[in-house]
Amino acid sequence: MQLDFSKLDGLLPAVIQDASSGRVLMVGFMNEEAFRKTLESGCAVFYSRSRNKLWLKGETSGHKLMVKEIATDCDSDAVLLKVDAIGPGVCHEGYQSCFFRKYDEGEWKTNEPRAYDPAAVYGN
Repeated sequence: MQLDFSKLDGLLPAVIQDASSGRVLMVGFMNEEAFRKTLESGCAVFYSRSRNKLWLKGETSGHKLMVKEIATDCDSDAVLLKVDAIGPGVCHEGYQSCFFRKYDEGEWKTNEPRAYDPAAVYGN
């Protein structure tokens, strides 16, 4: 079986889930090269749509995603990576997960404290 990279301009959505807690940490995109490098390295590698290049999660912050398990959906056009997150958070805004807001009473509200200071990690 092969993954289907023919949709979404050669990209697959990659849902990243904490292997221990089951919490969804982020969603990224992978092209064939990013997926291959993920398999080879054991660390999650993505394709940045804004920068048009591969990026190793944690290359700047050190907050890497060590892959423990990979699954695909029934259409083979999306992947689920269960990971051990190295570092205090995955989100570039300083939170443990990119899903740190919830819709409540008609507005989006932050529902957890920051796990780290993004300015200290990424600069201004």
